[in-house]
Amino acid sequence: MGLTATARSIPGTLRQEVVIDGKHRLITDEPEHLGGEGSGPAPHELFPAALASCISTTLVMYARTKGWQLGEVVIAVDYDNRSTPRRFDVRITLGGELTHDQLGRLSKVAESCPVRRSVEAGIEFVETIELRGSQSAPSHLMARGTHEPEAGSSSRSSLPRARSTRQADKAGRDQTVFT
Repeated sequence: MGLTATARSIPGTLRQEVVIDGKHRLITDEPEHLGGEGSGPAPHELFPAALASCISTTLVMYARTKGWQLGEVVIAVDYDNRSTPRRFDVRITLGGELTHDQLGRLSKVAESCPVRRSVEAGIEFVETIELRGSQSAPSHLMARGTHEPEAGSSSRSSLPRARSTRQADKAGRDQTVFT
């Protein structure tokens, strides 16, 4: 695998301490109306943030190789997490003096940022759930229930799968629903 992120819950809260590749730390939380303290971004808010920063970094790196002066680079991503399929509206604003041809090339470069390529390529989730200190074999789960236990594992999961979705309640506020 490539990158690793580990989230540990902070007891008594909805906050999570996230460690990325053992080097970087951040805190996520839920808004107050969902029972959190609003002390950090909600996990789903990191998705458009990752895309925006990835596009910006990709553009700046490319422009450096060409010697182009982009000026201020602002990437605004509006993420509709309720639509199916999900929708990202991306607005790129550059402060430099660039030609029409340069803008066309930068548009193609923006489309090639690694976060976008990952999403467009499709994502497979392979999940394992286990009890710490348990002597029993871990239970293996997969999104859409298509994953078989690893070779050598003697049992399939007998644990029920929980799914969660974020929906708007009657007042239009986000809420997470577990099924």
